[in-house]
Amino acid sequence: MKNLLFALGILSCSMTGCVGTQGASNSKQQTTEALNAPLKLNGSWELADIPGARVSVVGLYPEKKPVITFDVNDNKFVGNTSCNNFSGLLVVFGNKISFNKSMAMTKMMCPGEGESTFIESLKKVDTYTINADKSLSLNIGGVETLRMKKVIKE
Repeated sequence: MKNLLFALGILSCSMTGCVGTQGASNSKQQTTEALNAPLKLNGSWELADIPGARVSVVGLYPEKKPVITFDVNDNKFVGNTSCNNFSGLLVVFGNKISFNKSMAMTKMMCPGEGESTFIESLKKVDTYTINADKSLSLNIGGVETLRMKKVIKE
């Protein structure tokens, strides 16, 4: 009976050890994924939707939609509001992102409300999500504010 309890104790400890190792492996994998997630941002993204906006994207930007190009390796972003160009320091870690640190922008006079709607939203964005359909959601407080689609160059 003592041998049986001893064997069960060793078996239990070895199983716990395996689970602990697996948990450490999963934690390491999650950390690696969090560090590599920003690399998926690289490239150009065009505005596809402003969820909850009173006016459609086509209504706000009848001729040209806003575009953002991310360069994660150099920690930079550049873009166009459909009228003015902008650029700045890309602050991103995992799914956290900020555009408000040091954004520079040209100052041409632009018709309509499109530019101000886009820039004011962009400055408040705090996280992003790359969705299953490969679109990019820029979020404020966990709520999708801007939806972008990847620009595929032909």
